[in-house]
Amino acid sequence: MQATVSLILGGARSGKSRFAEQQAKGKATQGKRLHYVATATPFDDEMRLRIKHHQQQRGADWSEHECALELASLLTQFTANDVVLIECLTLWLNNVIFSLGEACSNEALEAQITELVQAVKDSQARLIFVSNEVGMGVVPLGEVSRYFVDNAGRMNQQIAAIADEVTLVAAGLPLQLKGSAR
Repeated sequence: MQATVSLILGGARSGKSRFAEQQAKGKATQGKRLHYVATATPFDDEMRLRIKHHQQQRGADWSEHECALELASLLTQFTANDVVLIECLTLWLNNVIFSLGEACSNEALEAQITELVQAVKDSQARLIFVSNEVGMGVVPLGEVSRYFVDNAGRMNQQIAAIADEVTLVAAGLPLQLKGSAR
């Protein structure tokens, strides 16, 4: 059995996270376990408070997993009895870029994204990815910023290509781009 994959895209404060959590809860029926994979790293007090607030809002139904870098490896641990919400791909990509430092290149990032896509294809879990749609605005100046924007777009396209459902959320309203949210 292959994973069922959803990709939920949107801008900052678009409502994509709330929508993703609702989707995950709705799919965690008949004994399925609910997992939350957090890719954020608490690098300052504001981020630590934000993370704590989100954890309190989600409640005790979720098994929490922190995963700043080794996302492909973590996804291999879930089974067909798991509903896994990954929040969020663009933070994961940012972490990868930061960890690569001076060795960052489009090729290095492509390799990481390819590894992730293969792990998704190999998974049996119900996977729900949240990602920012960053390509709708001005591309910022600077090499690292262009690495981020270019590769976030490529990553979103590759996940969307293998996803069963793709939803764009704007102003809290979901727009189904592919498949049908069940």
